[in-house]
Formats: sequence, structure tokens, C-alpha cells
Amino acid sequence: MKMKGAQILVEELIHQGVEVIFGYPGGSVLDIYDALYNASDRIKHVLTAHEQGAAHAADGYARASGKVGVVFATSGPGATNLVTGIANAYMDSVPMVAVTGNVAVPYLGKDSFQEVDIVGVTMPIVKHNFTVRDINDLQRTIKEAFVFANEGRKGPVVIDIPKDIQNAMCEYDENMPEPKYIKKKKAGSVNDMDALMEMIKKAKKPFIYAGGGVIAAGAEKEVLELSRRLDAPIGLSMMGLTAVPASYPLNLGMCGMHGKFESTKAQSECDLMLAVGVRFSDRAIGDRDEYTKKCMTVHIDIDRAEFGKNINPDISMWGDLKEILGKILEITPEYSHPEWRAEIEEYKAAAVQMPSTEFNPRTIIEEVNRHGNPDTIVATDVGQHQMWTMQYYKFEKPQTLLTSGGLGTMGYGLGAAIGGCVACGGKRTVLITGDGSFGMNLNEMATAVSQNLPITIIVMNNEVLGMVRQWQTIFYDGNYSQTVLNRKTDFAALAKAFGAEGFTAYTMSDLKAALDVADRVAGPVLIDCHIDKDEKVLPMIPPGRSIKHAILKG
Repeated sequence: MKMKGAQILVEELIHQGVEVIFGYPGGSVLDIYDALYNASDRIKHVLTAHEQGAAHAADGYARASGKVGVVFATSGPGATNLVTGIANAYMDSVPMVAVTGNVAVPYLGKDSFQEVDIVGVTMPIVKHNFTVRDINDLQRTIKEAFVFANEGRKGPVVIDIPKDIQNAMCEYDENMPEPKYIKKKKAGSVNDMDALMEMIKKAKKPFIYAGGGVIAAGAEKEVLELSRRLDAPIGLSMMGLTAVPASYPLNLGMCGMHGKFESTKAQSECDLMLAVGVRFSDRAIGDRDEYTKKCMTVHIDIDRAEFGKNINPDISMWGDLKEILGKILEITPEYSHPEWRAEIEEYKAAAVQMPSTEFNPRTIIEEVNRHGNPDTIVATDVGQHQMWTMQYYKFEKPQTLLTSGGLGTMGYGLGAAIGGCVACGGKRTVLITGDGSFGMNLNEMATAVSQNLPITIIVMNNEVLGMVRQWQTIFYDGNYSQTVLNRKTDFAALAKAFGAEGFTAYTMSDLKAALDVADRVAGPVLIDCHIDKDEKVLPMIPPGRSIKHAILKG
């Protein structure tokens, strides 16, 4: 059947299993939106307040659903407004397809109205990108984009479609075969396995460091079984935080600069580190010379470019994590390390405790946690509130945390919460944010209200840029340059102006009453929680240092 390019795009998205698109229309995508209108009974579109919010929503949808997130934007400023969201997805290996319109092919490169070379702009922050210059290439390009986004190490792909390609006619082939993704290496050689088994046999203090790659591969059960088999504690990267239930006794929590003391300490004292689906970022490892000084290191990852990039492992295993871990489990006997376990308990006893005041970040997050359930999706922005969430919220299931790990994008949270809420079928979703981060993209409250999404927004309001202020306190002699916001924003009143419910909380009873309302209403509810401006995220390991230099007290 012959179709316009815009129709081919929508039809192929439906064929790829896309159920929801996030986006914002404009002149160069009018034909696409017309095709979308005519297919509205088969595919849903969520109109956001800004293209950046749409990109973050597609990202959050992908993380929560495990599917490819899709976002639409017009040319020029519409396309460039996606860039932060695309970069965020790239840094956290989130599968996303961003479709942008552009001026007609004859006008490309001629500084036409609202023309930007979005392929050139996004080249460093995508797995692949395309400009479709021939209508005959469109359907195949869309198919390839989904393969690139979702296979191997996942990530974003951009498809730029000029306006004349959207209007051109072409045959839509319902039977066009799907392109194949070629795996270049099998999982782990026999020699690798033999050497690994010798290391495991020799180890007295084994430690598993699990990251976001575990969740992407669906290898959570294998990591748990390996931990049980080796009697090895598990430390987690921020992206891997939901890979292991918080209730699992050997889960020590997040490692790194603001990780749990016991987790980072155990990692520093282990004699064998099995690193699974992690990239060893600078915030996670600190002092490189100290990081693996005491241990043998095995790095298992789907992206061989990660091997040796930050840490040189003794053994590298490249391939699908679930497959590799399965092969390891086939030949791994059970071990017991009671002395190592006892040592871990000592680390727990030395861990930092939040001050015992009634209303503080820990008690707020724990109360929010009590109002949720294991399936509740929690999004965060970036800053102190993000680290407090990592430390104190008890995640029990994979894909329930939406947070910006690699790029550290303030303003990510509300868009991601919208995408996550849509992905879970409109169940109550939580956003934990700060007054600084929330101010970045609070316009997406309009989207949450118009879509009637049950999102509980917890604003940790300390009236400062908390994390930057914490660094200024510790490293810059208290020179609070441009981190005191001096804003008069009444967030509860603002929420009501958008059409949402809004509350202000100064005490735990205020918070509990507001959460009780949030549990009952259908739409978004914002709770503005006023906390002390000098609350700190502890422990804190100074950049480039080791656990020996951890700051444990404020």
C-alpha cells in the first residue's frame, strides 16, 4: 500500500510496538502530527509543555517499562530542546528514538527558517543518527533505529525527517524483515572461566559491584544467586540501585562518594571484586590508585569500550550479562565466609546516622516510602534530595527508580515521573525533588494536570542549592556564591494555580496529612517540605579520594 512518509513513520512505530509518544508539534512536523491524528485510536500522544520535558518523559517511560521511549519534536529550536534529554539517555544507556522534522531536502544547509543540523549536533550523544533524504529509505531507517536503540548497550537514536520526505509517497511493506543485530563475541571464553574459578576459590572477601547493566540485561536473579553462592555482599552503583531488593541481607546499598559507608568500606577491603554492568565512574571510584589496590578485579559488561577505560581489570568478560552469569553459575560451588560477614557487621555499626530530629530528609523519605508499595515508581531530580533518596528509600523491585546518573540533569525529575506514571498505567508515582531542581522544569506541572496523572511531588525545600552549598561549606570556606536562592515562590499555591493539589509541610504531622490526601485523589499532589538549609548528605568522600578520607559528620 502506498503511503506518505509521515504515515509510514506512524505505521512503522505501531508495528514496532510503540504505544505512547511524547512530544510537541511545530511547522516541520505538521504532516507527522496529521498522520498521528488519523491513527489516534491505535497510538497515544502525550503533549508536554516543552520539548525537554518530552525527552525526559520518553526516558522515564523507557526505564519504567523496559521498552523504547519515543519523542517527537519540530526542527530548529524544537530539535535543540531535546539535546539535554538525549544526552541524559545516552549517559545512562536508556533506549530512546527521537524523531525530528526538518526543512525540505533542497533547503538543507542553506540557513533556512528553523533549520538546525540536529544530526551534527547530537553525533557525540547518540548510538546512531540518521537524516532521511530518500523516501525509499524511511521504513528501513525506522526499523534500524529501534534495533540500534534496544540491542547491545542501549541508548538513544535520532531520526531527522525533512518535510518533503514526510509528504513523498512510497510503498509501505508490511513484510519487510527486521534488521539483525550482530553479536561480535560469545560470552566468556573457557580460559576466562578457569581463571575466574581460581580467583573465587582463593578469595576470602568476595564483593559484587552491580550496576545498571544488570537491570538492562534482566540479570537480577543471576546476581542474587551469585551472591548467595559466594556468600558475597553486594554494593550498587546509582544506576544499579534497584537490581537487588533492599531487604536482601547482603545488599549493602550504593557505593561511592555519597554511598553507604558499609558498602564503600566493604568494596575497599575486599580481595575479589566482581564488577557487573558498571562503568567505574569517577564519583564511584574516587582515588584510582587506592580503588583496586587490595583486590583482584573481574569486569563483566556488554560494552567492551568500558574495559580499561577507568579501571584495568584482571579479567574482562564481554557479552550479555545474563548469559555470562548463567555460565558462571553452572560451575560455581557454594562458599561460606563468616569472618568477612562479621567484618561487614562492624562496618554497618560505624555507619553515619541522620540527626534524630523529627522532620528531616531521612524521616520524610521513610514516610513517603511507607505510603508506597514495592511497585511504586520513584523519580528524582539531581542534588542532595537525590542522594538522600538513594540512601533511605527501600527499593524492592527493578525499574522502580528513575534518576539522572551520568549527566546529573537538574530538571529531569518531573518529565521522568510523567513518563514513568504513563508506563505503569497511571498508578500513583512519586517525584522527590529539590526547590532548585524543581524550578528548572516545573512547567511540566501543566502536563501532569492535563493528563490527570497521580504524581506525588515531594519538594525538599531548603531555599538554597543544597549540594553546591554543601561543597561551598566544606571546600570553599563557606563562600556561598549564588547558592542562596532568595525566592519567594509558594510552591503549594503554584501547584493550585496549575490545577493540582498543593500543601506545605513544616512538621511530620503536616506531611502525613498531605500524603493521606495524595493517596485518595486522582491527580497530581505537591507537598512543599521545608527543611534546614544546612542539612548535609553524609558520608561524603572528597573527589579523587578514598574511604580513608570520608567525611562522616557535619
